[in-house]
Amino acid sequence: MLGLLYDVHGNLPALEAVLGDARALGVHGWVVGGDVVLFGAWPAETVARLRELADASWLRGNTDRWLDDDSDHPPVATAAAEDCRAALDAAAVRELVELPFEVREGEELYVHASAASDMRSFMPKPADDEGELLEAIPGGVALLVFGHTHLPFVREARGVRLVNPGSVGMPLDGDPRAAWAVVHDDGRVEHRRVGYDHERSAASLVDRFGDKEWTRTIAGRVRNARFS
Repeated sequence: MLGLLYDVHGNLPALEAVLGDARALGVHGWVVGGDVVLFGAWPAETVARLRELADASWLRGNTDRWLDDDSDHPPVATAAAEDCRAALDAAAVRELVELPFEVREGEELYVHASAASDMRSFMPKPADDEGELLEAIPGGVALLVFGHTHLPFVREARGVRLVNPGSVGMPLDGDPRAAWAVVHDDGRVEHRRVGYDHERSAASLVDRFGDKEWTRTIAGRVRNARFS
């Protein structure tokens, strides 16, 4: 049974809630699907907790890349990346920046957003650029797992199952509960939600990093489970 932990975003209480749910299920392996720490109040603590997981494969998301690459930062990320780097040691920053773009296991491919990009992803309903994203999927892949949009769903396109587990640390579908998913041993995908004190996680951003534009913006997203 494989646990899918995507878009944790340094939200340690959400992560702990998900790991508690996973213990009850007997999850024995993990994919940490990128966007591990940026925008959360507990960057170092989140990395340390995820390092404790046995049999875990990690991959890099766009915000992990942003710790060392500001070429496509949105404005809210610039100050956030500076604060996040300051909260981590150099080895942790390097480890996150150097994570692989993808992890493949047989017919299963795990990426952050899509096989084409760490910024362009699939949506719950097909978008205009979906054909291009599907073309980027390597041959022989039957299951593509990705995150990035923080919107949990599963559907099929051109014979490939597309699975977004949702976001552990910052759901954006109107439900503030932590989102994750399980791939059962028979291949069945199960989406799960876990309640936690999301108000505490929102307030802790200002407590940890100060009252700034980026902390207020992200606190609102955590609190309301909406992008804006």
